Amino acid sequence: MKLLFSRLYREKLTIEKMIKLFCKFKHYSNGRICNECEKLLRYAIDRIEHCPYSVLKPVCNKCPIHCYKKEMRAKVIAVMRFSGPRMLRYHPILAMLHLVDKQKSVHKINNISKQQNKEPIQKLLR
Repeated sequence: MKLLFSRLYREKLTIEKMIKLFCKFKHYSNGRICNECEKLLRYAIDRIEHCPYSVLKPVCNKCPIHCYKKEMRAKVIAVMRFSGPRMLRYHPILAMLHLVDKQKSVHKINNISKQQNKEPIQKLLR
């Protein structure tokens, strides 16, 4: 159920599967992720967890804020170009959900920060 409703969980799971798929075919790892891909995965998860959009996070290539370092961004782009088409075969549900997420509109960060500041106050008033 978490897969369907938690956008951040799904984003983390998708990038993990993409990096593992890339590593398996490009670095010829036998079920284990290499050190370089492990570092990239940790970096990507950290970026997702600290995204200012939080639960309203768009897919990264549609995001107006590019929070990845240049080097890491290039690596993730390479992973996505390789793994993206293969996700339909190896992880079809995640691939389809990612395509749905790509269709969602991107909110402006100003509106989001205002919403996030009001939410705790609204919860206290209930």
